[in-house]
Amino acid sequence: MDILIPDSWLRNFLKTSASPSEVAKYLSLCGPSVEKVEKVGSDSVYSIEVTTNRVDSASVFGIAREATAILPQFGVRASLHSIKVGNLKFVNKVKYLEAGVEPNLCPRFSAVLIKNVSIAQSPDRIKERLLAVGVRPINNVVDISNYIMHELGQPVHTFDYDKIFGAKMVLRKSKRGEKLTTLDGKTHVLAGDDIVIEDGKGRLIDLAGIMGGENSAVDETTKNILLFVQTYNPVNIRKTSMGLAQRTEAAVLFEKGLDPELVSLGIARGIELFESLTKGKAEKEILDIYPKLYRVKKVSCSLNFINNSLGLNLSKGLIAEILTSLGFEISWQKDNIEVLIPSWRVNDITIAEDIVEEIARIYGYLRLPSKLMEGGLPEPLANSPFEFETKVKNILKGYGGFEVYTLSLVSRDEAKEGLKIKNPLGVEGEYLRTSLRQSLVKAAKENSGEKETFHLFEMANVYIPRRGELPEERMMFAGIFANTSFREARGTIEGLLAELNFEGELTPEEGPDYLPGRRLTIKSRSKEIGSFGELFEGYYYYELGIEDLRKAARDVGSFKHVPKYPAQIEDITLSFPRRTKIGEVISSVKWSNKLIAKIELVDTYQDAYTFRLWYQHSGKTLTNEEVGAIREKFLKTIKLNFGVITRA
Repeated sequence: MDILIPDSWLRNFLKTSASPSEVAKYLSLCGPSVEKVEKVGSDSVYSIEVTTNRVDSASVFGIAREATAILPQFGVRASLHSIKVGNLKFVNKVKYLEAGVEPNLCPRFSAVLIKNVSIAQSPDRIKERLLAVGVRPINNVVDISNYIMHELGQPVHTFDYDKIFGAKMVLRKSKRGEKLTTLDGKTHVLAGDDIVIEDGKGRLIDLAGIMGGENSAVDETTKNILLFVQTYNPVNIRKTSMGLAQRTEAAVLFEKGLDPELVSLGIARGIELFESLTKGKAEKEILDIYPKLYRVKKVSCSLNFINNSLGLNLSKGLIAEILTSLGFEISWQKDNIEVLIPSWRVNDITIAEDIVEEIARIYGYLRLPSKLMEGGLPEPLANSPFEFETKVKNILKGYGGFEVYTLSLVSRDEAKEGLKIKNPLGVEGEYLRTSLRQSLVKAAKENSGEKETFHLFEMANVYIPRRGELPEERMMFAGIFANTSFREARGTIEGLLAELNFEGELTPEEGPDYLPGRRLTIKSRSKEIGSFGELFEGYYYYELGIEDLRKAARDVGSFKHVPKYPAQIEDITLSFPRRTKIGEVISSVKWSNKLIAKIELVDTYQDAYTFRLWYQHSGKTLTNEEVGAIREKFLKTIKLNFGVITRA
């Protein structure tokens, strides 16, 4: 995920003399990647990529915490200005709100009533910072919520307290078919298992973790607000967000699993800002339903393990300095270190290797020694599917093919019986494809300006629907030829199969999507594994199941003795009626006599076909008379089976 951080806001928490360019450089070397720094007025704004596992860094405070650990490694002094919770009174029951919560859905549920707020415009400082991170200022109440989310990485929500009937909130799973209209005016029909909040009248007033309800929204008449800060089950949030196509900033954070301990900071910061910017007064008691308090997790490893993993000889003091700068608490027992994981890293740091990684990145990957690997190379995996796929790709590249990658999502017209996506990005990608054909036809059309012969191929999954189950993901291999002939395209396929020592045959059979009489079925042991032919769109196309092809291929071809006696070779030109299947002619000739060792079609002109034949006997050299007798026999056979023959 990408975030924007104004430098002036960052320095509310990060005390350092480093310039914005230095902060960006050193962060990128050891922590979140700073993609760019833009000048916005008198301020600088960092564009930062935060990896999914580091949601603790997806905020101004989170980046300041990272920078405080990283900058000193480059000789730049830095310190963190922490947020103080103060003497807030958290209790599990309050007079102003009755709450019922399912702990599995909401690990921590906190709320506080703030009375007599004044709705107005936010100060310019707040507006400027929100605009810098891409958020449109609305009023002081809404702006404070957005401000806290970007500052701490903790979404908060404000309800108009007087619109909550009975001063009661019940957080539960939704029921299938329930409806809720959110702040953006959209009415959602819920599928069930969404986290929702209902009030004393049973009205749904919040699509929890996604967006608030329209019926409890703050407006210009609001006097009392309920500041609501919580954490949710990330799985439920993800399913609801994707199912309803509601990708709010809050949902993106919640679905990654937020630190429940961060709720205290969110409440404290919210009370501070609401009391100073809205002139409201917060209740002294804060509702806090937190049944499973955070229990510190420990990870242990040895000094030798750390140094052997990194190829370094780091001292205990340096290791301790790095880990404590990141918020870890450590203790040494001789050469073994025990690390207490802070709450904001509990989902990310679970094993000893994670500790080594933290030490390595703060120490600096650029400072790790460059050393060639020692020891023998590992043996390749036997019968690896990737090995066979690579072999097929390399053969086709040798024949002049170009590998392409196309999208698995296609339009309704291209999908046939494909599964429809519940929340597609657009009509061009509503369905999962069941064949690679339309994707490759589209790719060929996009290259229609090319006048030379070209061959595009792709190896990718197709998705075959199954009733009541997830679709079958089947790896297919397909290609398309343009500006070429049937013979040349078929020759490429036959060349590929020959190099794979394919055990099977190509036989003419009709089929959908191909022109009549222009399709060959690729069979192995009487089972169809693919097809090749001319499409209605005018391209030559083939498609095979990669696993079926792998089973029909052999690493080593059949051994044949080198013939002791030479073959007699001759060319013969024959004419046939239209629509004669030349493949059947070749098969008929080949099987008419075992002394015909080989037959190939070498040239065509209009309805004339020139074949090259090899006559060969394993025990002697054939005479002209013997060859003539064989020839006369197969000519009679094909004349009988295929019509008039003209000798040329």
